[in-house]
Amino acid sequence: MKTKNLDLNRAYTFSNFFELKIEAKDLAQEFGYTLERKWLQLPQFQGELDRIQETQSRITEILPYVSLGNETARREFMISPIMHDLIHYAKIEIRIEYKLKVTEQLQGVVDYLIQSPNHVIVVEAKKEDLDFGMTQLVAELIALDQWLDDFPQTTILGAVTTGRIWQFARLDRQTKHLEQGLENYQVPEQFDSVLRILMQAVTTN
Repeated sequence: MKTKNLDLNRAYTFSNFFELKIEAKDLAQEFGYTLERKWLQLPQFQGELDRIQETQSRITEILPYVSLGNETARREFMISPIMHDLIHYAKIEIRIEYKLKVTEQLQGVVDYLIQSPNHVIVVEAKKEDLDFGMTQLVAELIALDQWLDDFPQTTILGAVTTGRIWQFARLDRQTKHLEQGLENYQVPEQFDSVLRILMQAVTTN
């Protein structure tokens, strides 16, 4: 691996890439991948989801009374409701703070690893600075690509979120090409869209 930003004599964790403030595109190139920023217009699940309004209303109700200044609060009140509904509808497995190691340069803790029989999604929770949060997400997507090896999934979806704002990226495993979405999804306002994007990703055959 030819590198300009990384010291191959040291180990890195996913969170190190956030701290180093490396651009997502530059980090992708370090590992032999390409990246472009674009409007993704991700497909959304079109089936009936019978408790979207209930969950959205519950988040809206509590927001005036909860400070989202720490990660525990954001996870408990903003991200967990989405994960709960995803399990309810899709009956999939979600691993929280999952330790993943592929190489000394691709290792660390993934906040949420969502697994269905045919798909894996990664979600990274950040307090702020989603630009470099995207860099960390890119490292996690590349690590998953190598970790999954012969797994049949051809595209890996990932998200970085503050709880209030969600941004998505996806990796084409055949071309080693990453697409960073330009869209910002607001929760609770666009709770429906976020959940339907995740649902579509885990239920597609």
